[in-house]
Amino acid sequence: MDKINQLRSQFSNLGIDGLFITNPQNRFYFTGFTGTAGVAVITPTEAIFLTDYRYVEQAKVQTKDFDVVKYQDRNSLYIEVPEVINNLGITKLGFEQEDMTYGVFSRYNEAIDAELVPTSGVIETLRTIKTTEEIELLKASAKIADSAFKHILDFIRPGVTEIEISNELETRMRQLGASGSSFDIIIASGLRGAMPHGVATQKVIESGEMITLDFGAIYKGYISDITRTISVGTPSDEMRKIYDIVLEAQVRSVEAIKPGIHGKDLDSISRDYISEKGYSKYCGNSAGHGIGLSLWEEPFISPKSSLTLQPGMVVTMEPGIYIPGVGGVRIEDDVVITENGNEILTHSPKELIKL
Repeated sequence: MDKINQLRSQFSNLGIDGLFITNPQNRFYFTGFTGTAGVAVITPTEAIFLTDYRYVEQAKVQTKDFDVVKYQDRNSLYIEVPEVINNLGITKLGFEQEDMTYGVFSRYNEAIDAELVPTSGVIETLRTIKTTEEIELLKASAKIADSAFKHILDFIRPGVTEIEISNELETRMRQLGASGSSFDIIIASGLRGAMPHGVATQKVIESGEMITLDFGAIYKGYISDITRTISVGTPSDEMRKIYDIVLEAQVRSVEAIKPGIHGKDLDSISRDYISEKGYSKYCGNSAGHGIGLSLWEEPFISPKSSLTLQPGMVVTMEPGIYIPGVGGVRIEDDVVITENGNEILTHSPKELIKL
């Protein structure tokens, strides 16, 4: 009930007496429901989860502190859900404006008696501070990613393709308990390393190339996000130099993570060091971002960040250098902010690995 009561305490400032939750991650955050169909309504005194006939029994097992109500199917969603809401006596019902299309809003607005009030980032802000249980799940997800990285080092060799490496990584993470990959796995080798989001292709790995591997696991809804750049054989002098710069920038940034540091100041630590070394125009990506139920969530570590880090937040730290026609390097860890500093969740080696 703590999460629900935290949300209820904000109703007055938001000018609402109920919140309509439709975002899948936010729904899971409050209910623990893992199905694909369902909405939640929270009022000052009630918490109701509505789902269709396929998921009623599942919802009864998974949802905590919610009364489960069935609607027949998707066709009746816009009739039966409003009927339940109308019986709650809500006068101003908040809804998640970034999650609801105009068409869906119009249908609900016509059928719900209460005034629909747009809200933004209400639950997402609560999600920035992880509970002890959430941090343990993030640690478990990171451990899966670390184990998969160790495994893939024995798989990578000249002649395999990027997509084969990607498939092997995902297979291994699933074998280790993941429900899937956090995102489309990035395997960028050789010149493709200059593409920060170079999703795996049929390109064949060649000796002397460096490979950026960016991947993560989904474990009980929570994600990890790790990047390591390795070398197949001996890299060029320039690529080795770039690697050492990125590694130093990343280590300096991780060491600086602590309560009270501003996101944009943390971003500047790696950015300024890379600029010092003459590569400022090749490090356009932000230095990191929050993770949890989503791959990208607050706090964002970028020049535009407006947040100060607090204990319980979990962020990535991922500086990189990307040079068209040459290649690229990125190194990334997942880090939880503690009362006195930080704890790194990903433990794969960061010194350059040569296969």
